[in-house]
Amino acid sequence: MTDILDHYIDGAATAPQSKAYVDAFDPRTGKVSARVAGGTAADVDAAVRSAAAALPAWRARRPIERGRILNAIAQALRAESASLSALERRDTGKPAWQAPLEIEGAAQYFEFYAGLVNLYQGEKIDLGAGYHSYTSREPFGVVGVITPWNAPLNQAARAVAPALAAGNTVVLKPSEFTSGTSVALARIAVACGLPAGVLNVVLGTGPDCGTAVVSHPLVRKVAFTGSVRAGREIGRIAAERIIPLTLELGGKSPNIIFADADLGQAIPGAVRAFVVNAGQVCLAGSRLLVEQSIHQTVVDGLKQALAAVKVGPADDAMVGPLTTQAQYERVKAWFDAARAEGLEPVVGGTVLDPEACGGGWFVQPTVYDGVTNDMRIAREEVFGPVLSVIPFADEAEAIAIANDTDYGLAAGIWTQNLSRAHRVAAALEAGQVYVNEYQAGGVETPLGGFKMSGYGREKGIEALHHYTQLKCVTIKL
Repeated sequence: MTDILDHYIDGAATAPQSKAYVDAFDPRTGKVSARVAGGTAADVDAAVRSAAAALPAWRARRPIERGRILNAIAQALRAESASLSALERRDTGKPAWQAPLEIEGAAQYFEFYAGLVNLYQGEKIDLGAGYHSYTSREPFGVVGVITPWNAPLNQAARAVAPALAAGNTVVLKPSEFTSGTSVALARIAVACGLPAGVLNVVLGTGPDCGTAVVSHPLVRKVAFTGSVRAGREIGRIAAERIIPLTLELGGKSPNIIFADADLGQAIPGAVRAFVVNAGQVCLAGSRLLVEQSIHQTVVDGLKQALAAVKVGPADDAMVGPLTTQAQYERVKAWFDAARAEGLEPVVGGTVLDPEACGGGWFVQPTVYDGVTNDMRIAREEVFGPVLSVIPFADEAEAIAIANDTDYGLAAGIWTQNLSRAHRVAAALEAGQVYVNEYQAGGVETPLGGFKMSGYGREKGIEALHHYTQLKCVTIKL
């Protein structure tokens, strides 16, 4: 039976005012799995007005009380991990091992910010005798959160938890392809004591629903994770309205293996960096820069490691399908584009036969060797399990190649030389740099990009500053 998924507004499931629904698909089968509310500006208006009405009481709550509710949400997410994982797998196709880890990550966001609700404090400013001057951090009000389809619950929690901790109310707009766990999050939050209206979820497409969230006059801050194209449009609307943004956009992240690296760690680490979540990760280490003296050894190691990577719908698979059919078609088109640039895959370069894998959108992890950094496949985000291997002569060339990109979201370094690790990390133009473990860190570490990868920071203590605005009060005594 196909699920019917409605908005969650003012503490209750709410049908779309247009009565329209759009199809969502199970990527493992390519079949319709849910009918999702097709939201419009009218639905967004109802959600935003509910959030605005709930704001004064939520903002006035003692921080420790807000923290208790956030902590209760964390525990409830863990208690419902099995059902939430099943929803996430239905919507995204994630492998059986991966979905529970992302539910746990979502719980950790609420747990982390529950413990930080009293942290974002101001300071006293010394103006000399006769004055008392101080700053305070205050919520923006209604925050719009727009999330993509590659990690729906985890990325919703990443923004919602600090926004609520700071005293804001939230209107969350998930991708129309992967809305199930976002609605479940709102339901769970209300059951844990979050007042109705503090977290609302509106469903629908970006043009019909997402644009309305950014444009609404009562929304005072927006957090967006997604493509550069959509980020530009959101930035244009926000600039016209003069509201702040947090943008986490795309990446073409370099993962650098030096000759002194422990290849027993670096090669499997490089594989995980581009195949986890079928490569549908903004942070993916999709450009592998390898020192020339170990270049062939690394390429041979990648071939051997990928031979053991299982792709498909089975529960023991490491790599699942691409989440949308459109993305599946885009990645297939990249295989033709690479061939047009004179490249042939060392591994992969094909999709799995749909008839042999239940009709799902599965792609073989693919490695191209002999790539130069001016090729399209080295410059544009593929958002699939596709790796470009680029050799380099020395440290200076590695840094130059790594930084020769429009993006700056992440970078990896593999070396046993501590001085080199610090030296190269300082030179790389990226918001986060991982050394000897790609995508290391947790909810405590700030996340954000340089250049076209966006601005502002999610995660960590830093996120609280992006969900508050600073006020200065000066009193003449």
